[in-house]
Amino acid sequence: MISLHNISISYQKNKVINSLDLTLDIEKIHGLVGLNGAGKSTLLQGIFGLLPLEEGNVLYHQKDISKKDIAFLSTENYFYSYTTGRDYLSLFSDDKIRIEELNTLFQLSIDQMIDDYSTGMKKKLALMGVLLQDKDILILDEPFNGVDLESSRVIHLILDQLASKGKTIIITSHILETLTSLCHQIHYLKGGVIKSSKNKAQFDEFEKDIFGEIHQKNEEKIQQLFK
Repeated sequence: MISLHNISISYQKNKVINSLDLTLDIEKIHGLVGLNGAGKSTLLQGIFGLLPLEEGNVLYHQKDISKKDIAFLSTENYFYSYTTGRDYLSLFSDDKIRIEELNTLFQLSIDQMIDDYSTGMKKKLALMGVLLQDKDILILDEPFNGVDLESSRVIHLILDQLASKGKTIIITSHILETLTSLCHQIHYLKGGVIKSSKNKAQFDEFEKDIFGEIHQKNEEKIQQLFK
């Protein structure tokens, strides 16, 4: 079990996460959803340790969580200039056969310079680096963003397989349908706290909660603007 107790995190002097509590079952895929600016990335960075916790703690098996337990995929991926995809992947594994086998799924030109990669190719390369680390916990911030349809499906299948083999996965996406098709649980972040958590049997209710609020808030404005 991963337990977040009374977590508070600030970003650029603004408190983004405010006394948040959340319990995550292990060996499951957890989705984190919320509007832009809700604090999804901030929360994930706090769990991983990239941002300091002002209050609270994160426990894994009742002990303080450690970076050694986690592989983290950021929305912003930075690579050294004048390096190839293979150079980057070798930072995470010296198993050349494993790298080649993994690349049969993503079909990257890993001997090409990363500077020449598209945004989607860089995303796939960064994800391959995460997968090569073979950590117990994967934190993936927008793993499907900028990725083509075939690769999105491959990522979906990989995450399903990893969860079935005991990995715990936390992902964000701006596309709710992506999360409902993949996740065992989804957690709705708003105002710096988790407003609700739903399992698969409750996802329809969850969509009504979120979209109902958005619909009610904007319907009259839209009718006036586009009459």
